[in-house]
Amino acid sequence: MAENNIVGFVQEVRSEASKVTWPTRRELVISTIMVVIMVVVASMFFLGVDAILKWGVEKVLFGI
Repeated sequence: MAENNIVGFVQEVRSEASKVTWPTRRELVISTIMVVIMVVVASMFFLGVDAILKWGVEKVLFGI
């Protein structure tokens, strides 16, 4: 009984995997470049926000 379920499961997995459309090499490279660019932009944004908040907290706490 358990062997029958395993065989059916594997058949269903293969059937579903055949429906997957994989990206082309060009699409993969473009997507990777876009992710790297967005990570750099987000890092710079949060670096700026962090610097502004640090400056504000120092002004309030230390009156510098």
